[in-house]
Amino acid sequence: MFQKLKEINRRPRPFEFYTADELWTNEHTSKKMLAFHLNESVDLSSRKKEFIDKSVQWIVSHFNLNEKKSVADFGSGPGLYTTQFAEQGAQVTGIDFSQRSIEYAKKVAKKKELPIDYQNQNYIEFETEQRFDLITMIFCDFCALSPLQRKTLLSKFHSFLKPGGSVLLDVHSLNIFNSREETALYERNQMDNFWSPHDYYCFLNTFKYEEEMVTLDKYTIVEESKTRVVYNWLQYFDKESLTKEFEQNGFQITEFYSDVAGTPFSSESSDFAVVIKKT
Repeated sequence: MFQKLKEINRRPRPFEFYTADELWTNEHTSKKMLAFHLNESVDLSSRKKEFIDKSVQWIVSHFNLNEKKSVADFGSGPGLYTTQFAEQGAQVTGIDFSQRSIEYAKKVAKKKELPIDYQNQNYIEFETEQRFDLITMIFCDFCALSPLQRKTLLSKFHSFLKPGGSVLLDVHSLNIFNSREETALYERNQMDNFWSPHDYYCFLNTFKYEEEMVTLDKYTIVEESKTRVVYNWLQYFDKESLTKEFEQNGFQITEFYSDVAGTPFSSESSDFAVVIKKT
């Protein structure tokens, strides 16, 4: 038992393990995540509907989206943004890891008679001959990726953009990183049986990596028949660190905002958004 508890509380190296499939492709958790996406009153898998509507209005206006513009939404989920982009006439592609979310998005598009191209795959592995005027990556998905994964993704963005095209994405700021603390919690059937429909015990260890500006929520889920571990990594940025990363990968930041609805940038923001273009 001591050795098991020791392993539960072991601090891995930053991004040593990656278990995104446990969230997005697992039959049970993907159902829970979709429910969070579609709950318009909470900021969990997606932001609240009021903010999404405001954000879409700003994006459509700012990037002049119309029938001549092509948009790719990386991490499109159940189509909360892609549906509205397509309703403005844009040519839209949505890419997401979750088959459940993609199938939901396809049903919405069919019902609304919107010709959206949905791709059910890990966007790190996505390939296409199509080129886009705008690429979006919303709700701080960029922060969940390791440095190597981010480098791979930015290389793809570089090749997928049309000349003069833009990328809009948001990230968690150091304000959130500084407010987080290391914790060790234990709970039975955590979050209303989020991790399993069966009885389980969940150990949650939160680790902070000061030098790398990274946090990890490590979930150890113990069921009667099995034990599994889910790693939820988050990278945090300030203006300087994000600018440096983009410059190293062939991009420059052309605009800073406090969010993807075009709110003017504030150093006090918990998240911030950027528009980047190829150098």
